[in-house]
Amino acid sequence: MTLLLLQALSTFAMTGVIWFVQLVQYPSFARVDAASFGEFHAFHSTRITFIVGPLMILEALSAAALVWRPERVTGSWEVWLGLGLVALIWASTALLQVPMHQRLGGGFDESAWRFLCNSNWIRTLAWSLRAVLVGVWLHRALA
Repeated sequence: MTLLLLQALSTFAMTGVIWFVQLVQYPSFARVDAASFGEFHAFHSTRITFIVGPLMILEALSAAALVWRPERVTGSWEVWLGLGLVALIWASTALLQVPMHQRLGGGFDESAWRFLCNSNWIRTLAWSLRAVLVGVWLHRALA
């Protein structure tokens, strides 16, 4: 049950964070004046890392642990689906979002910002699917 609770904590928290980032934080990038954007982006990048870094690591480790120690309420294919979604999220982060943040670190770039906003839907949807999956597991555990 501990692994399931760790999954729920990290996944639900990250689902909330990613929806906030998708609907509020990333769109706000275009509303910051050019002279302040570099400082704003550096502040965002530093502060968000303190929130998402530990949660993403906890989520990935507990998702991997469920493969080797599945809970009675999780089916084998469901555990692998959950881990696959984590892999998709990490790949999207490393290959799509991080490079755009690096470009934006040099100043506001509208094409990088648009790509960041659009490509972030991958993570938003993947975390939302994980939240549903983990929610099903929790429901089974509490039933």
